[in-house]
Amino acid sequence: MYIVQVSSELAPVAKVGGLADVVYGLSRELEVRGHAVELILPKYDNLWYDQIWGLHNVFPDLWVPWGNGAVHCHVYFGFVHGRKTFFIESHSPDNFFHRGHFYGSNDDNMRFAFFCKAAMEFLLKSGKRPDIIHCHDWQTGLIPVLLYEVYQNFGMSNSRVCYTIHNFRHQGLAGENILWTTMLGRPEYYFHHDRLQDNFNKTAINFMKAGIVYSNFVTTVSPHHAHEAQTTDQGFGLQDTLHRHGYKYGGVLNGVDYDVWNTEKDPMIPHHYNIETLDTKYANKDALRDRLLMRKTWTPVIAYVGRLDSQKGVHLIRHALFWALNNGAQFVLLGSSPDRSTNDHFWHLKHMLNNNEDCHLELGFSEQLAHLIYAGADMILVPSMYEPCGLTQMIGLRYGTVPIVRSVGGLSDTVFDRNFDSGPLERRNGFVFHNADHPGVESALERAVGLWYCFPDDFRNLMINGMRMDFSWNIPGHHYSNIFEYIRHK
Repeated sequence: MYIVQVSSELAPVAKVGGLADVVYGLSRELEVRGHAVELILPKYDNLWYDQIWGLHNVFPDLWVPWGNGAVHCHVYFGFVHGRKTFFIESHSPDNFFHRGHFYGSNDDNMRFAFFCKAAMEFLLKSGKRPDIIHCHDWQTGLIPVLLYEVYQNFGMSNSRVCYTIHNFRHQGLAGENILWTTMLGRPEYYFHHDRLQDNFNKTAINFMKAGIVYSNFVTTVSPHHAHEAQTTDQGFGLQDTLHRHGYKYGGVLNGVDYDVWNTEKDPMIPHHYNIETLDTKYANKDALRDRLLMRKTWTPVIAYVGRLDSQKGVHLIRHALFWALNNGAQFVLLGSSPDRSTNDHFWHLKHMLNNNEDCHLELGFSEQLAHLIYAGADMILVPSMYEPCGLTQMIGLRYGTVPIVRSVGGLSDTVFDRNFDSGPLERRNGFVFHNADHPGVESALERAVGLWYCFPDDFRNLMINGMRMDFSWNIPGHHYSNIFEYIRHK
């Protein structure tokens, strides 16, 4: 099949979160499976251009109908670590993609509406006729609308759309002006509950709802989260829409790039290891303690790696930190918060605990330190309020670092409790708690630390069970290939 991925992010050239890693990893896996894959991104001014090979202008005269006129664009082509990628550069006086950031402008809905229109116009005028257009998150939600309301009438009737939602929280709301600038027009048609009208704000269109309604298949990034989004407030108001379109909706668990996250060849850790040489992991534990000036003692190291915000259960992270220090464990944290008050609070904690040799708070992000933490820690904490998929726990499993997680979203699909899971013993790979409160997280921490101290062989078996699990892109690549084949013939 010929597949075109349309996305606002792609690792490593335009990365804000996990979306970028997913688009890259899935694209590569689909190529390995023999599909022809191309990607389309905005040409932001803050791309990591040193990660693009052979960038050159391949379509210097793309005119995109927009409002009462047209916007001139250049389309560039380059290889992003082997991925064939087109970048759309807008010459609009609005400077849609020359803002010094990927998101955060007041007119983000207009910026990405233009990106959707320009991507479709490029496919049309370049003669590209993909079997599958795979769109991601609210930023590309208008692609299937444009395809089925406009572009299928100009020779693109054989293309089908798969729409993947990575985060239901951000949906892209806009007013009637978007319909006129994209030349969809007909507000009386689109402002309908069965089409683009937001489920609660009757004066707004919803980009994500548009993607759900008009695409041929809708996925989210884990089976458990797919159910949560349909049946709980984790659908952020789109529950009814997901029910109406449940016949074309499902969850596909994301994968992890095992070329990057591989204990046997990771260039960012000092000591390589595998299941047969698992004791070498503890040399990385010593290296981690040396780097962070922590005490070398016979205690487990509990780690947290990720954002510090309400979604990630920041109140539980803080509680776990002090619980660890009071219960014979060390604690390492790597992350920062987009919220100033939360960031200030953790800076205060950092200064307060600065002389404590049993903990270290690194407020920022370092890719190299993240790899060392995964390799050196004994346990990784993921106490999320909601977690569509989560990569942290899957990386931890690969590195023999036992996850302690809350039972939500993709965490439920990947971590199986040592004590209470009903599956076979060899599947059990971590500790799970349910209630998002202090007793809940303490229950899992107590079991994990208790096992580490009292039954080290059983703890080691958990590590090995996790390392044996396959959360590569192989399985999701197979699922997406089946979905694409299914909708291709509809």
